[in-house]
Amino acid sequence: MIQFTIQGEPKGKGRHRTNKNGHTYTPQSTVDYEKLVQQEFMIAGQKKLEGDVSLDAYISARFTIPKSTSKKKKAKMLSGEILPRKIDCDNIAKIVLDALNGVAYNDDRQVVNLTVSKIYSEKPEITVRIISLER
Repeated sequence: MIQFTIQGEPKGKGRHRTNKNGHTYTPQSTVDYEKLVQQEFMIAGQKKLEGDVSLDAYISARFTIPKSTSKKKKAKMLSGEILPRKIDCDNIAKIVLDALNGVAYNDDRQVVNLTVSKIYSEKPEITVRIISLER
C-alpha cells in the first residue's frame, strides 16, 4: 500500500489552454501542483509499483472553511452535514493520478477502482492511498 499527504488547499486539474498561435499548454498552476504531488510521494519514501498490477485508489480532499462562515454553519461543515461543492471530484482525481504517472505506477489506466471524497476541515490537505491488487 502507498499512502501520502499533500498539505494545502486541494486543487483540480486545469483545462488545457490554447494561445494565439494555436499551441496548447497546461496552466502553470496545474504543472506546479502536479510537481508538488510527485514531491510528496517521494518525500514519503514511496516506491513505484512494478509489474502487472491493478490499483485501488482512494483520494480524500479536505477543504478549509471560509473565514466569513458563521459558527453554526462551521459546526455543520465540520460534522459533514454541509459538504464542499467547489472543484469537481473528477478534476481532483485527474490532477493526482496524472501526477503519479510514471512515478507511483506506469500509467493511470492501471487504476480499476477509484474513490474520491470531499469534506471540510480545519487543516486543508489531500490524502492519497493506493493499493496494489495483484492478479
